[in-house]
Amino acid sequence: MNHQFKVGDHVRWNSEAGHVSGKIIKVHTRDIDYKGHMHRCSEDDPQYEIRSDKTDHIAMHKGAALHKVD
Repeated sequence: MNHQFKVGDHVRWNSEAGHVSGKIIKVHTRDIDYKGHMHRCSEDDPQYEIRSDKTDHIAMHKGAALHKVD
């Protein structure tokens, strides 16, 4: 399991409201129904569950949408 990101990493992504940052709280490697939508995940292409720093909102994104924040 060689993921681009791991639990606890601080990341940012671009949303409709602009750039958002948060911490990864879970890595999904199997397909999951999340908030009524099927998210396709695999060992090679995981999705990351992230808690927003500002709002505590939980979002799920693929690694390609994320950028690590120092």
